Amino acid sequence: MAFDIEMIKQVYSSFPGRVEAARKLLGRPMTLTEKILYSHLDAKEGNKVFNRGESYVDFKPDRVAMQDATAQMALLQFMQAGKSKAAVPSSVHCDHLIQAKDGAEKDLERAEYTNHEVYEFLSTVSNKYGIGFWKPGAGIIHQVVLENYAFPGGMMIGTDSHTPNAGGLGMVAIGVGGADAVDVMADMPWELKFPKLIGVKLTGKLSGWLAPKDVILKVADILTVKGGTGAIVEYFGEGARAMSATGRATICNMGAEIGATTSTFGFDENTAEYLKQTGRADVAELAEGIASCLTGDAEVYANPEKYFDQVIEINLSELEPALNGPFTPDLRTEVSKMGETAKAKDWPLVVEAALIGSCTNSSYEDITRAASIAQQAMDKKLKAKADLLITPGSEQVRYTIERDGLIGIFEKMGAEVLANACGPCIGQWDRESVKDGHRNTIVTSFNRNFAKRNDGNPNTYAFVTSPEMVMCYALSGSLDFNPLTDYLINEDGEKVKLEIPEGMVYPPKGFEVDDPGYQKPAEDGSNIEVTVDPKSERLQLLTPFPEWNGEDFKGMKLLIKAKGKCTTDHISMAGPWLRYRGHLENISQNLLIGAVNYFNEKTNFVKDQIDGEYKAVPEAAKSYKKAGMGSVIVGDENYGEGSSREHAAMEPRFLGVKVVLVRSFARIHETNLKKQGVLALTFADKADYDKVQEDDTIDVLGLKEFAPGKPLTVVLHHADGTSDQFLANHTYNENQIEWFKAGSALNLIRKQNAV
Repeated sequence: MAFDIEMIKQVYSSFPGRVEAARKLLGRPMTLTEKILYSHLDAKEGNKVFNRGESYVDFKPDRVAMQDATAQMALLQFMQAGKSKAAVPSSVHCDHLIQAKDGAEKDLERAEYTNHEVYEFLSTVSNKYGIGFWKPGAGIIHQVVLENYAFPGGMMIGTDSHTPNAGGLGMVAIGVGGADAVDVMADMPWELKFPKLIGVKLTGKLSGWLAPKDVILKVADILTVKGGTGAIVEYFGEGARAMSATGRATICNMGAEIGATTSTFGFDENTAEYLKQTGRADVAELAEGIASCLTGDAEVYANPEKYFDQVIEINLSELEPALNGPFTPDLRTEVSKMGETAKAKDWPLVVEAALIGSCTNSSYEDITRAASIAQQAMDKKLKAKADLLITPGSEQVRYTIERDGLIGIFEKMGAEVLANACGPCIGQWDRESVKDGHRNTIVTSFNRNFAKRNDGNPNTYAFVTSPEMVMCYALSGSLDFNPLTDYLINEDGEKVKLEIPEGMVYPPKGFEVDDPGYQKPAEDGSNIEVTVDPKSERLQLLTPFPEWNGEDFKGMKLLIKAKGKCTTDHISMAGPWLRYRGHLENISQNLLIGAVNYFNEKTNFVKDQIDGEYKAVPEAAKSYKKAGMGSVIVGDENYGEGSSREHAAMEPRFLGVKVVLVRSFARIHETNLKKQGVLALTFADKADYDKVQEDDTIDVLGLKEFAPGKPLTVVLHHADGTSDQFLANHTYNENQIEWFKAGSALNLIRKQNAV
C-alpha cells in the first residue's frame, strides 16, 4: 500500500468535481496542467479565471519533499513558525552530504561520521513534527519520491530544483526555497504566479540508440536555459504515450535546466504500470477511476495551438543521440558531429571519466541499457578507457540491480559503484586526478554541467547525455567516437562495433529491497526535544531578520556588479560548503565567491569603498554591514538560475544586502529573495546596467509608496560627483510587499500564528 493513501483518496474524491467546475468557468477544454492547478486552489481563491503569466494565485499543495542540504534551513525556519506538526505529508531525504571518494561502503561510513550532528538534527526534527525521514544511503530524493510518493494529478513542492522529476507520474511538482516549504507545512497557502503553458507534442517513437534523455536535450536546445521561465511544460502525443514512466521522469527532471516551473505527462497505462510495479496498485486503481481527469482533454491535444501559449513539435523518429555541453546544459551537439565540433572549438577530446546515474537517470531501465553495453564490451574483449562510476538512484534500485547481476557486470568492467546519493552530480566528488586543474573532459548522465559543478575544477568540460551513451564514451575514451557508425579495437587487435543497447523497464523478478532506509515519525512528537549546540559549526538557530524601517534605502554601496552567467552555484557554492548549510553565519562566507566582477574580470575580488582595498566579496559585505551601510548586488540576465538553494538569498540578507538589481531573474531565486526580505528589482531599461560604476553609492526611492506594478527609482551617485537616475521594475504583489515590510515571509507567518 502507498504512503499517505488517505490523503490521495481525499484528493481524488474531489478532483472530478473541481475539474468540471473549472471547465465550466473557463468555458473550454482543459490541459492537464490546468486541471491540476485549478483543483489545488486555496479555498479563498473562489471561482476566478486566472491570467497566465500575470495572476498571483494561492495554492494548497498535497505534500512537501526536502533534501538534507536544504532541509536544515527549511526546518530551522519551520521551528520558528509556531506549529506542532507539519500540516501536509512531508519527507526529508539524506542524499546531498555524501561525498564520493572510495566507493559506496566507505563513503557512506565517512558521511555518517562526518555529518552525524546534522543527520541527528534532521532525524529528531522529523520525528517531532511528523515528517518521514529517509536515512543516508536510502537514495536520491527524486528517485525515492518517484518510487514512493508521487501520484498522478497531485501537487507537490520540494526544496530542490529537480523536484519536477515527479512529473513523470503526472504530478505538478515544483522546486522551491525552504521558506515556501515552511508556508505549506505551516498550513499557509502557497503562492505562485499562474504559469504560462508550453505544449510539447512528441510524434514518432524512440528506437535504436535514442533515449528519453535525447528528448530533453533537444528541448533544452530549442528553449535555452531560460526559455521555459514562468511556464509549465506539458508533453503529449504518440511519442509521449509510448514512453516509460521513468523515461518521462528523466525529461521532467531536466526541465529545470530550461527554467521551467515544472513539466508533466498525462496518466495512462504506463503510469499505472509503474505504480503497480512499485507496490502502489491501490493508487493505480484510484487513478484509473478518474483517468479522464488526469490527462489533457482530447480537443486540447488535437488543436494544441488554441490552448497552449507555445507549442513545440518533435518527431522522435528523426532525432539523433546527442550530448549537451560544456559549461551549460542547453548547448547541443549530435554524436555524429561531436568530433569535428570538439576539434574546432578546442574541447579536450580525451574522456577521462564517465558517470552513470544521478536523480536524472538512475532507474532500472537506465541501468539495464548501460549494462547491456558493458556486457557487449566484455563479450567483444573491450575495456573501459575512462574512469567509470555508477550511482544507483535508490536502495531499492541498487538492491534489485545487485540481485539481478547488473552491478557485477559493471564491476567486471572496472567500475566503481558509489553510494545511493547525489555525489559528483552536485560537486560531492573528491576527484584527486584534477587537483592540478588540468583541462579534461567528462561525460555524464547528469542534468547540470556549469563550470566547477562536478569536481570543483574550472577546466573540466562536462557533457550530459544518456546512460548508454556515457557507457560508449567510457569504452572509446574519446569525444570523436560515434557509436552508431564507428568501430573500436579490442584486446586482440580486431575491429568491433557496439550494437544497439537493450534494456528492461522493469525487473523480471520485480523490485526488491531489504532495508529501504525509512524512519516513520512518532505519532506524538510533543515530548521530543530538539537541541542545537551554540558552539556548533554545522548548525545555528536563526535570529529573525529586522523589519523594514519605513524609509527609502539611501547611501547603499555597490557590493558587486556580476558579469554574465551568475547561477546559484556562483552565489552560494555547493561542494565543501554543503557542510555549513545549517549554519547561516558560516555559509555566508561563500557569498558570491564564484561570481565574475564586471570591473576586473576576477572572482571573489571586489573593491571595499570604505578602505579602498580589494577583498573577498563576503569581507566587503561585512565591512559595509559593520559600518551600518546597506549594500547592493547588480546582476545580468537570468540571475540565480540553477539550484533552488535559498541560501543564495539568505546569505546576502544576513550580510546586509538590501537590494538585488538585475536584468532578469530566474523564478525560484527571485521568490527566495522576496521571502527573505531582500528587495528584488529589474532594470526597466536593461541598458541601465551599463551605468553602474565601481564606486557607486546607491539610493532606492519610492518605498513609502511601494505598490504592485509601480516602479521604484534608483539613483547612482558616482565618485566623480555626477549621478544617474532610472526606473527599476518589480513583480511584488500586495502579499509579497507585506513580506518585505515584515522583514521576511517567516516573520509574517510567526505573527499570524501568534494571534
